[in-house]
Amino acid sequence: MVKITSVEKSSRAAKRGIREGDVLIAINGREINDVLDYRFFLTDTNITLTLERDGKRFEASIKKQQYDDIGLDFETPLMDKKHSCENKCIFCFIDQLPKGMRKTLYFKDDDSRLSFLHGNYITLTNLHDKDIDRIIEMHISPVNVSVHTTNPELRVKMMHNKRAGEVLSYMDKLAAANISLCGQIVLCKGINDGEELDRSMRDLSKLFPAMQSVSIVPSGLTKHREKLYPLEHFTREDALEVIAQVDKFAEEFKKKNGSRMFFCADEFYLKAELPLPDEDYYEGYPQIENGVGMIRSLVEEFKSELDYIGEYLPDFKAPRCVSIATGVAAYDMVSVLCRALEEKVKGLEVKVYKIINNFFGESITVSGLLTGKDISEQLKGQDLGDILLFPENSLRAGEDIFLDDMTPDELSKLLGVPVAPSSDTGEGFICSVLGVEHHTDY
Repeated sequence: MVKITSVEKSSRAAKRGIREGDVLIAINGREINDVLDYRFFLTDTNITLTLERDGKRFEASIKKQQYDDIGLDFETPLMDKKHSCENKCIFCFIDQLPKGMRKTLYFKDDDSRLSFLHGNYITLTNLHDKDIDRIIEMHISPVNVSVHTTNPELRVKMMHNKRAGEVLSYMDKLAAANISLCGQIVLCKGINDGEELDRSMRDLSKLFPAMQSVSIVPSGLTKHREKLYPLEHFTREDALEVIAQVDKFAEEFKKKNGSRMFFCADEFYLKAELPLPDEDYYEGYPQIENGVGMIRSLVEEFKSELDYIGEYLPDFKAPRCVSIATGVAAYDMVSVLCRALEEKVKGLEVKVYKIINNFFGESITVSGLLTGKDISEQLKGQDLGDILLFPENSLRAGEDIFLDDMTPDELSKLLGVPVAPSSDTGEGFICSVLGVEHHTDY
């Protein structure tokens, strides 16, 4: 049962006398515990809601089209609390955060509903048979799984959860029910690489085509690893070996099945000092949210949009001097894009600054983990021109704040220049640099 926090005026629910504060117990006799129950059972065209008000139960019947909303809102998007992680993974990034940050950053979610709603990856250890049955009944798809290894004993060791091995069987059950899966392997040097990685790729390939793609991502190690499991950084030689190993398996798999299925994250290519693969390699970027092909995608979108640069110029006001703060990993790529843009746009000057991640440690090179403190300290006293742009993914999702609690407004005051997030799409990046509105029609 869930509490209704508001009822849209003149909605179907309002017309049936449902009020704010009523408790929704069931739809057509099926108990409602969260958003998945609600959305699934709401698709019936004739629904009877069982509700409670002041301790008394009553019913309200509504006729509607299959996907029509009825005008109810609840306390949270999930309609109950997020499910927290029950694991103690040896590579967990949250365990590597410094002390004193805001409490919300230390919350570890492992919620299957967020996998479906927002693409979050889950370990399956929070699920039981009844949960798997519900996913199958509702055909919730895709389910994104943090696999890490298919060796049950090793998975228990890596995740410090006695159920970590046995729940691997849930992937077989979901695949058999035609539930689409996406996998992720966080690779730890000397732990789940080498022969263990071969084993994981072999096992996961047997789930194809239900298992649609798998990313192989290096473990992120901050400087705040006191009293944590001793993990090592991947060297350039290590990265070269991982890429060769994954590509060998993926190419053989593609010959038989038409898909690579397994992809290394951009970080491995940058660490190996190898050029990124061409766009065709990524097969539509199924793992872009895991940093697989993110750089290639931006470059290709940028190149395509640059052909239409003339459409932006009427709105461009010269002269314009822009500074861009970016992480070590993306610095070379961002610099190349900016030089290309300068050549096309008269009166544009762009300065690109490589920000070292002192907050988490120099080994953390991705732009998404930049902090306001590092940006402000490293750019203080610099001539930043008309505006400073920073990667939009360095802001906490859904919040206008960096990971270190600094806001863009505070960063602006410290540096004495306007600041703004820069989009990670080709069109958005050009618009951010030029200071023009998006030209979505082109």
